[in-house]
Amino acid sequence: MRLSDAEIDILLEEDVRFGDLTMRVLGIGDKPGRMTFAARQNLVVCGSDEAARLLSRLGASVGFAAPAGMRVEKGTLLLEVEGSAAALHAGWKTAQTLMEWASGISTLTNGIVSAARTYAPRIAVLCTRKSVPFTRKLSLSAVIAGGGEIHRLGLFDTIMVFDEHRAFLDRPADFKAFIAKLKERAPERSVMVEVTSEADALLAAEAMVDVIQLEKFAPFAVACVVQEIRKRRDGRPVIAAAGGINAQNAGDYARAGAHALITSAPFYASPVEIQVRISPL
Repeated sequence: MRLSDAEIDILLEEDVRFGDLTMRVLGIGDKPGRMTFAARQNLVVCGSDEAARLLSRLGASVGFAAPAGMRVEKGTLLLEVEGSAAALHAGWKTAQTLMEWASGISTLTNGIVSAARTYAPRIAVLCTRKSVPFTRKLSLSAVIAGGGEIHRLGLFDTIMVFDEHRAFLDRPADFKAFIAKLKERAPERSVMVEVTSEADALLAAEAMVDVIQLEKFAPFAVACVVQEIRKRRDGRPVIAAAGGINAQNAGDYARAGAHALITSAPFYASPVEIQVRISPL
């Protein structure tokens, strides 16, 4: 999920395409300085590597960068660089915004993971592909930094059957037929089916599906499905709860017995606050 140099350059291009007018008029661009980034709150770090690379491309020298995934307390140093005043000011806001936004996602993800694993230490928290457009690579990096994992990178990497797919089938209620076809055509792939009722969950299990995604089931309904469906010898099916999962209810779904939680909540996290200080050397 590493941003390429070209993607880093695009971030810079948005802000410094025509240079820094203030710096140019003041005539102080060549003066040496130091810039530090520190946490204004407890958070899980993300975006520090990308921010460091961004500043390096402007000619700054990186002295320290906290690793992604590190849990830190308020006041902890996250990034320190030295360079010309022009380089520091050119990268300042872009680097700060990148770190605040990405760390917001990683911090919220970690909150969901922690809430769920209080009751189910081995439960998986998986994030969907519903990231804000053009942010997927960094969004998913932040999810991983926060202790989550990826549900789907895109339409190309998993077989996921929704009601909206079944509506086009000749026999939409015949789970055994379409699941058998999928397994025949793509035998090396797991087959996932989203259901909106307990009855369809049972039909999917009888059809030997690999993952049953329960869409917007209340925790007590998830518990009922888990009790009704026993895992096969291959450990399938996995029962995943989806729809409205967040840090406030993740523990309830974990306690209900879900094997995995699927969420989009981290993508809409509020940015954390990071303090930046710039001083001359």
